[in-house]
Formats: sequence, structure tokens, C-alpha cells
Amino acid sequence: MRIQFLLVLLLCSLLLAAPGPSGSVEEGVLDVTAASGRKLQFAIAPSTALSGPAAPELARELGELFAFDLGMAAEFEVSPPSAGSAGADLVLKSSYAMNGNALTLECRLVDQVLNRELSAKRYTGGLKDLRRMGHAFADEVLRAVTGRKGPFTGKIAYVTKRSGNKEIYVMDCDGQNPQRVTNNGSINLKPDFAPSGKEIIYTSYKKGNPDLYRRELFTGLEARISSRSGLNAMAAFAPDGNRIALVMTKDGNSEIYLISKEGKELARLTRNAAIEVSPAWSPDGSKIVFVSDRFGKPQLFVMDADGGNVRRLTTTGAYNVTPRWSPRGDRIVYARQGGGGFQIHAIDVDGSNDTQLTTAGSNEHPRWSPDGRFIVFGSTRDGAEAVYLMRADGSAQTRISRSKVSDSHPTWSPNW
Repeated sequence: MRIQFLLVLLLCSLLLAAPGPSGSVEEGVLDVTAASGRKLQFAIAPSTALSGPAAPELARELGELFAFDLGMAAEFEVSPPSAGSAGADLVLKSSYAMNGNALTLECRLVDQVLNRELSAKRYTGGLKDLRRMGHAFADEVLRAVTGRKGPFTGKIAYVTKRSGNKEIYVMDCDGQNPQRVTNNGSINLKPDFAPSGKEIIYTSYKKGNPDLYRRELFTGLEARISSRSGLNAMAAFAPDGNRIALVMTKDGNSEIYLISKEGKELARLTRNAAIEVSPAWSPDGSKIVFVSDRFGKPQLFVMDADGGNVRRLTTTGAYNVTPRWSPRGDRIVYARQGGGGFQIHAIDVDGSNDTQLTTAGSNEHPRWSPDGRFIVFGSTRDGAEAVYLMRADGSAQTRISRSKVSDSHPTWSPNW
């Protein structure tokens, strides 16, 4: 009887561990590893036509997109499409079919070592949707290999002077497909995405005062939600999407307040003679990190979401600003003045393990990707400020904005 019980138990454990149709185990994470801790060798096969004539430019664009997205991921060593797939652990294969402006794209991720298909997706849409489809499959590649979906279908909102004024644009995470959001000929600053990714808040001087606006990205509908006397700025959506923390000076000093997404004032969170700015929420919405000069120089502090239990986070550096909490909840990224400019740092939420991530130029306004793998920031290392992307550990720093004027204040949306 005991032997029979053990056999049943063994059979159950084998069934739980057996891969499903997509090759995933129960938790949805594939057992894809490289020997000796090396990076997985990743090949991108040239995209081919499913039917009809070949489209070399489409295939080239798709290959470059995959190479950028997956080359940024720390898990892979990516070879270009022209290098072939010999010796690769994983191969991404894609095929397309065009019918007028209609596009069908089929993508597959293949484990060459075990000769199995790890993921397969079919996308349909217009030719204009090619990049969205490609980024979507890059997201799926990371999900298949690591268990966590990638952030590549998200958009980056930023401030640019390409029109001569400071207007807000959005672009893909690789810097392609820039699209104008504001067009008011004024000064527009510090965009922040709602958790849905479908709307932003930003500060604009278009009516003279620095007021806070909320704008729906797909419809263009806009509302002025905070126009108190003085500053209404540095606003950040709460994770629930219903509350906004922002800085106002309506009571004579720079303080942090809480309002509803419609603009109703809910609470004043700070009461100090010092300057209090740059609120940013923890991913569970229970705490807010902010900047205060209450001890002489700007430093990072953390408080409960109701303004209580304030504690100092940074104790080194004379000028620490623009914090942002990691989506994973374990790290806070910020900018520290030093060496003729600012450098990006990251620190654990208990104040330990403070690490400098950048060294070249002056680097400001860091923001996390929605999965916590990457950080987007502004840098002057090539002259005029531009938007850059790096991994969370500071490696693979890459310029993504392509205009020749100032591009700054980037922030990354949830996936679209």
C-alpha cells in the first residue's frame, strides 16, 4: 500500500512538472538556461514572406527592432540577422504577408538545443502596426524565457523643443515613431502616465499660470485639473489611478498635496518651512518618496501616503533630486549633483546599497520601465540633452531620442 501511494505521488509530481502546449511549466517559466552562467546566444533569422512578394525594407526594420529590444535585455547575447543561427541557443523566426495596407505577422521562438518551440504568435493589423507587433513579440520572448513580460510595447513620453517650444511627445521605447501630444506654443513640463497608459498628466503655462492638465492620449480630450494660485507641478499618479500627488505653492510654500484625478483636493501631506518637491509613489501605493531641503540641502525622504512617519532616505551627497520608486518595490532611482552636473544613482528602500549608475555628461530625471528592467533618463553627454536608456544596473547606456534639439523629462508608460 505504501509503495502504491508513493507511485501515485510520483506520477502527480511528474504531471505538474510536465510542459504544457507552449513548453511552459506550471508557473509559466521555461527552463531555458545557458551553461556556466553565460548569456543565452540569441539569433534573429531574416524575416521571410508567407505569401506574395518579398518586402526587404519591412524585413530589415523588423530585424533591427528585434535586435534592439532583445539586445537591451541582459539575458541575451544577440547576433544580427545576417550572422545566421549556427551555435545559437534560441532563434527568433518571423514571416509576414501583405495585402494592400493589411499586414499579417507570424513570430516563433525556437530552442535550438532541445529542438522545441517555446512561443508562437500571429498578429494582424495595418502596415502602420508593424513596430507594435514586433515589440509585442519581444515582450513575449522575455515572458517565455524569464516568466516576466517585457516592457517594449510601452511608450515614452518626453519634453522636446523640436517645434521651438517645450511640447510633449510620445515615442516607442527604441526612439522610433515620435508623435506630438501637445501643440499649444507654450511651456509644457513633466509628463506622467496613468497606470492604464491611456492618459497623461503634465504642467503647462498655456494660460499663464503653471497649471496641471490631464489628457487622454487616444481621444485628445483634456481637462485642467489643478489651477490653484502659484505652482501646480511635479505630479505623479498613484498606482490606483484615482489619486495624484503633486507640488503646490498656493499656501505660500512649496508643499506636497493629494488630489483626485478630477482635481478635488484630498489632503495636504507635508507641513514644513522647507521646500518639499518631487513626490513618487511606492508600487503598492502605501508610501511616497520626495525631496526636501529641511536639513539644508535637498535629500530624499520617505513618508506614508497620508503624510505620516517621515524618514530620511539619503544621507550622502549634497543635492539629491527627482526620485522614482522601482515597480518591483526594492529600489529608488534618483539624480545626485556632483562632478559638474548630475549623475543617476539607485538606492535600496532602506537607504543601503547606494550605487552610481552614470558617469558621462549630466544625467537627470530617471524613470523606470514598467517591469523594472530598464531606466530611461535625460543626458547631455552628446551636447544637447537627449533621452537615453540603460539596464537597471547601469549597463548598456544607449541614446534613443533622435532630434538635434533638447529632449528631456522622459517617462515610460505601462504596455499598450
